[in-house]
Amino acid sequence: MHVTKGNRSPKLTVVIPTFNEVKNITVVVEKIEAILHPYEFDILFVDDNSDDGTIEVIRELETKKTNVLMLLRVGRRGLAGACIEGILTSKSDLIAIMDCDLQHDEKKLVEMMSKFKKDPKLDLVVGSRHFDDGKAKEGLSTLREIGSKLAIWATQISLGIKVKDPMSGFFMVKRSSVIPLIENLQPNGFKILADLIASSGKKWKIEEIGYEFKKRQSGESKMNLVVVFELLALILSHLSFGLLSIRFILFGIVGFSGIFVQLISTFFLLSVLGLPFLQAHILSIFVAMTSNFSLNNLLTYQDRSLFGRNYFKGLVSFYIVCSAGALANVAVADFIFKALNMWVLASVSGAFLGAIWNFVFSSIFTWKTR
Repeated sequence: MHVTKGNRSPKLTVVIPTFNEVKNITVVVEKIEAILHPYEFDILFVDDNSDDGTIEVIRELETKKTNVLMLLRVGRRGLAGACIEGILTSKSDLIAIMDCDLQHDEKKLVEMMSKFKKDPKLDLVVGSRHFDDGKAKEGLSTLREIGSKLAIWATQISLGIKVKDPMSGFFMVKRSSVIPLIENLQPNGFKILADLIASSGKKWKIEEIGYEFKKRQSGESKMNLVVVFELLALILSHLSFGLLSIRFILFGIVGFSGIFVQLISTFFLLSVLGLPFLQAHILSIFVAMTSNFSLNNLLTYQDRSLFGRNYFKGLVSFYIVCSAGALANVAVADFIFKALNMWVLASVSGAFLGAIWNFVFSSIFTWKTR
């Protein structure tokens, strides 16, 4: 939990989301202090309950430095959510977001601050790997660099974003500009900058400065296939004008994959094992449910992933929820078909209701998000 120290009013808060970054904490504090020592600033670590000693290192620094603070999050994870909570907790109007992996150039913080000083109407300054003298090759493998460029292109095209590096995790923003948008931001996922820019509705004044994206010194990169799906869900969420949440879209993607799992499973049980169709079909439903549960646990609810005994309890809960959802699906479809004699509308309506049922009740009872 964050503890306010005195009545200090810093000009800048550097928000650093952390999860298992024990070797980088002291180094990043020293680097920031070296460049920002002439200014009043706070360093706010937002930690997702690390288990590698990160919390202990930050707490030790808190006892020695009045401007080092920690917000400890228990039971929730994700970079976007950490950044949002960090912004809400900060006491300054200028807020910088940067990673703890030493890949961002802390020396650019002063340049960012100077841009806000010169232009009071400025809302956001983006540290860009693809602007002016920005570079990314040293910090990214060839495959990740290609993937990053594709993600940037897709985000720019689909959301109408002109910023050259909307995937950047290094930027400075006015708290007063973010607060009006806070209810529209998605706490799930990693790409908070793209969400901020898209949510601003092209009303923000934005500038970019180039920086060299450095090689990670220690710890593990958070980039993986999950982040790709989260970015896709973020884009689709904005294209739906916020009607569909990232979590609901990811749940839908997983549910769609379950159709193919069920078909492949039915084929295997029928053709290879020679089971009767009804038996094969019922078993395939449970195979698809198990697949959906595992993927949702990994992707949709990764911030609340279940492990060990809780994993199997959650699986049973998911079976029950989805079985009830299937009954609701059939009941609604049958009612609409008998009333209107339109099988397509009946089938789609039943499937849609079933999907909403499964999402809402698995969120409540399986992953306990509310």
